[in-house]
Amino acid sequence: MNKTVSINLGGFFFYMDEDAYQKLNRYFDAIKRSLSPDGRDEIMNDIESRVAELLSEKLSSEKQVVGLTEIDQVITVMGQPEDYRIEDDANESNTTYTTYNSTSGSKKLYRDKEKGLLGGVAAGFGHYLGIDPLWLRILLIVLVFAGFGTGIVAYIILWILIPEAKTTSEKLEMTGEPITISNIEKKVREGFGEISEKINNLDHQKIADNAKTGATKVATTIEDVFMTIFRVFAKVIGAFIVLFSFMSLIGVAIASIMMIFTATMPDAPWFSYMNASNYTDLPMWFLGILMLLAIGIPLFFFFLLGLKILVNNLKSIGSIAKFTLLGVWIISIVVLIYIGIRQATEVGFEGKVVQKENLAIAANDTLNIKMRFNDYFSKTADSNTDFRFVQDSAQNDVIYSNNIEIHILKTSEEPYMQIEKISEGKSLSDARQRAEKIKYNFENQGNTLILDNYLLTGMANKYRHQKVLIYLYLPEGAIIHPSENVDNYLENHYSNYYLNEDSDQYYYRIEKEELKCLNCPPEENSEESDEENPDSTSTSTTVTINGKGVQIKEASKKEVTKSVEGVEIKDNKIIINTK
Repeated sequence: MNKTVSINLGGFFFYMDEDAYQKLNRYFDAIKRSLSPDGRDEIMNDIESRVAELLSEKLSSEKQVVGLTEIDQVITVMGQPEDYRIEDDANESNTTYTTYNSTSGSKKLYRDKEKGLLGGVAAGFGHYLGIDPLWLRILLIVLVFAGFGTGIVAYIILWILIPEAKTTSEKLEMTGEPITISNIEKKVREGFGEISEKINNLDHQKIADNAKTGATKVATTIEDVFMTIFRVFAKVIGAFIVLFSFMSLIGVAIASIMMIFTATMPDAPWFSYMNASNYTDLPMWFLGILMLLAIGIPLFFFFLLGLKILVNNLKSIGSIAKFTLLGVWIISIVVLIYIGIRQATEVGFEGKVVQKENLAIAANDTLNIKMRFNDYFSKTADSNTDFRFVQDSAQNDVIYSNNIEIHILKTSEEPYMQIEKISEGKSLSDARQRAEKIKYNFENQGNTLILDNYLLTGMANKYRHQKVLIYLYLPEGAIIHPSENVDNYLENHYSNYYLNEDSDQYYYRIEKEELKCLNCPPEENSEESDEENPDSTSTSTTVTINGKGVQIKEASKKEVTKSVEGVEIKDNKIIINTK
């Protein structure tokens, strides 16, 4: 049985068996022996960091133990110390490198402060895009003047978001060079060579260097301020992302589980409502899985993003897992789009059946309108239920709805009522068939109209936005007396007819443009007008209802003379003839 050791390599913790640990130590010792003392420590730090990154990518979990196989794979990528040779010539200042073939790898975007003027943004993009940074600087200057300062804003944002290439590995990634031992040492050697050359030419560049040093200090100070603010802000944003995504994931998981197991729980209170909203007849467990994948996967990535902002050196889930989840998410989105199209077509058409009923009232008769509720389903006519799954008194499963609308319209013909039962469906014939199965009752008793405040349809018909529209066509001059709750169902899409509050206490007359309230209390503005103009006519109206019909008494300070057909004024009384 091999021993297992825990090591810290490049800021990462690994569990490694003893054989792998010893081989890795021998590898590092061989590298150290092949390096000259100048820059050895920096080179070794970069090599260790790169080895740690490679090992992290190869491990599937934090508790997986690194073995000889993983070490051999890393050594293959990094190269053996004997694969290169460095010859130091005391008579020459150049260092000769003999390396294996170096091909350009994929580049990563970093800021290059060594070749940059301020933050190194343009220099970094120059490496990444393979163009001269001078053209990017010219573009930024143009944006500053021609884009109303957008160049400055863009530069600051990029300065904050793009990391600086600090380590040798990051500098190699910036230029697209393979991160191998030979390239790391070569980069470090180049850095020492540049420093040596600058020291030799210090006297010749003193003025230029002083100016650049001042600009660098200013830029560094600005950078530190912005980076500190950005780090604090990023931590707050990261915490919010973690909290939001975690709570949302829990909600989506619960909803998905409910949908997945709905078929096994037909008595659950949400069973009928979930099936009612599923127009496609696809199994609910399938829709639940799709919802979990389509919504849960993005939330999971948001959760990881928040953790990455909060936790430094957070271990990645690996490229295989990322691309697998991405592929599954894309497939689930495509399937959901297809289901959405099917869902829309299931209610894409509207069908209706129409029933007409004559109203036996004369032009000046009073029509009493009442709303009737079924105390088996509700205890008041105030109910406003879009739809509900219930059982009727015969224990039949039905859909109960208060989706009833009353429309009052003026007609020059005989008064009548038109009832329209409406439903939606996947075709005109399907919608009409569902509309025909709507059950709605009413009673027409002379000058009294009793309307149900609900409709019923069988559960097998499914909820397809069933509703009942009642159109009352009444002649001008007809009087209506709505009972309590009628105003809850009155709509005015096709007229300007409105009812006042407590409408059951008032009588209204159908006029050309409005419903004229006959016994409503006088408005306050009328009283104020009377006070301002005492010479104006002040009137009060009294409505008397008896066997002779409706009598309206109007008392006025001044004599009133009117001539209206069917209306007789006598002794300060207005008498409306009903026969």
